[in-house]
Amino acid sequence: MRLIFATNNKHKIEEIRSVIGDKLDLITLEEAGIEIDIPEPHNTLEENAREKSRTIYKLTNTNCFSEDTGLEVDALNGEPGVHSARFAGDERSFDKNIEKLLINLQGNPDRKARFRTIISLIMDGKEFLFEGICKGTIIDHKRGDKGFGYDPVFVPEGADKTFSEMKLEEKNQYSHRKRAMDKLFVFLGHVLNNQ
Repeated sequence: MRLIFATNNKHKIEEIRSVIGDKLDLITLEEAGIEIDIPEPHNTLEENAREKSRTIYKLTNTNCFSEDTGLEVDALNGEPGVHSARFAGDERSFDKNIEKLLINLQGNPDRKARFRTIISLIMDGKEFLFEGICKGTIIDHKRGDKGFGYDPVFVPEGADKTFSEMKLEEKNQYSHRKRAMDKLFVFLGHVLNNQ
């Protein structure tokens, strides 16, 4: 089955490809010859994911999916959440985002957080949503050099390493993105079996 993945984020493409293996024929926007930066103007991950998949479906009339992910920190009332990529400003600097997060959490004993991914799939004009959650803790300094975003300060529940200290295969044991993709695969399996 061929699906367009509606993103230009190379880190997300690498992660998703590591999860799907040969289960899907995944086409990136670049491979599809689509050169647009899709806006994310909404206040929820769900609406931003929908915006991306709907935009690409309208352009291509091809089955596609998109995702939006946010880090939700308990002590910050769920922030940065939908604003995770631009938490410290529009330039989307991972380092500045982490710096702002750690300053905002300084001295706070409550370090609980979760990554939440929403996938929006459009197949034959119908839309379906899938959610993946990874709970964990924010540590007070960066560790590791892999991954992206808030990975250097996030330790998932049941692990003693940050996402940035893990190889992709290890990260996939905990990953919010992997959990959302697993739900997508189950759904696609039902679709294929019923055709």
